[in-house]
Amino acid sequence: MTTRAIGIDIGGTGIKGAVVDLDAGELITDRVKVPTPKGGEPEDIIAAVSQMVEGFGDVASEVPIGVCFPAVVLHGVTMSAANVSKKWIGLKAEQLFETALQRDIVFVNDADAAGVAEVRWGAAKGRDGLVILTTLGTGIGSALLWNGQLVPNSELGHLEVDGHDAEKKAAYSAMEREDLDWKHWAKRLQKYYDTVDALFSPDLIIVGGGVSKHADDFLPLLKLRPEIVPAVHLNNAGILGAAALAGDKADAA
Repeated sequence: MTTRAIGIDIGGTGIKGAVVDLDAGELITDRVKVPTPKGGEPEDIIAAVSQMVEGFGDVASEVPIGVCFPAVVLHGVTMSAANVSKKWIGLKAEQLFETALQRDIVFVNDADAAGVAEVRWGAAKGRDGLVILTTLGTGIGSALLWNGQLVPNSELGHLEVDGHDAEKKAAYSAMEREDLDWKHWAKRLQKYYDTVDALFSPDLIIVGGGVSKHADDFLPLLKLRPEIVPAVHLNNAGILGAAALAGDKADAA
């Protein structure tokens, strides 16, 4: 069984990575973070990830690598692009990363990776039924987890609420952009999660993303039918989930 892997989490503003202990679900190196290159062009992001992997030294040649990215990913092809260059749309991204890194990798949607981390080692561990993880950040990412199994590429941030893409009004970036307080932002989240509940009837909703560390400021303001809890792994979830999936692929080979 693979016990270590590298996880890389590419976002619209930053790229994060670390070596992960797959037994404990913990980072075993410091988390490295660099700014996402301006414009989010494919060649620039691939170069930044390659440099980051080189920085892990000899271990990078010994362990599998998982990369997560803010896009719908079908068979290694990026079908959308959130907060990065539109050149990613329709790109054989997994193949490009494998060429640059000179090895097989796992390439997956970032929220899906976070969902895998919460199933393995976090708030969704051992939970049956439908669990929906949402990441509240620049946009709203989502992961559907049915009896612990990932249903990929759900993109629930694009549900229509009051005539808008939900993430345009309810993402954490909207709170910052419009200088909302917790109470007024929570009213928008209430509408969003009511819509999610009406469409999917989840047993549990998990709130991830960096803002989840402030969960006590806004989750108590929500009145929902399903249980709603903060994610355990916060901003490390993408790294952990990408590494976990890379380990799974290595073990299946």
